[in-house]
Amino acid sequence: MSPAKDKKTKFRAIIIAYPAALVAIALALNLLLFGVDPAIVALPSKPLIGALVIGALLLVINHSVLMTTTELTRLKYDLKATPEEWEASERSPADISAKAQMELERQHNAHRNATENTVYFAMLAVTLCLISPVQIAAQIWIICFALGRLGHAVAYLTGRDGLRGICMSISLIALYGMGSYLALALIV
Repeated sequence: MSPAKDKKTKFRAIIIAYPAALVAIALALNLLLFGVDPAIVALPSKPLIGALVIGALLLVINHSVLMTTTELTRLKYDLKATPEEWEASERSPADISAKAQMELERQHNAHRNATENTVYFAMLAVTLCLISPVQIAAQIWIICFALGRLGHAVAYLTGRDGLRGICMSISLIALYGMGSYLALALIV
């Protein structure tokens, strides 16, 4: 096997094993560190509402960073957001340089990634808060998700791939932590 093909095979295995490893970490943290209480539906406690508020504020900051950097990228490269803006300008989308296109793509990818992860977070976090979980578990999962997303966005936008991967892992472990906690709480 060629070195390039061997490297691809190894990366393929890592990509496939990555989610399973993160789920295992989240499960271990829930079972060995936090503990899991049976699901009892109730209104969330004040500390859980506090965690949701902190998480929401961090996600609003994340959105503000993404929104601001996207607009600054458009300004830097004189890019327009709508067909009407292009029509009113003296430029056309065909005038966009490859570098400008790549930077705008980076912004769009960061937005999409944040959006897709936040949808799952919202469903899991709200459900978690409604089943009277071990409070520290819920607080850590909720706040770690939001911190991970904010770190991911900043790292993505500044081209720090190693940090981006670490922050993505943190936010995914938090999602898997919430999901596994919910599943365990239903069966204990």
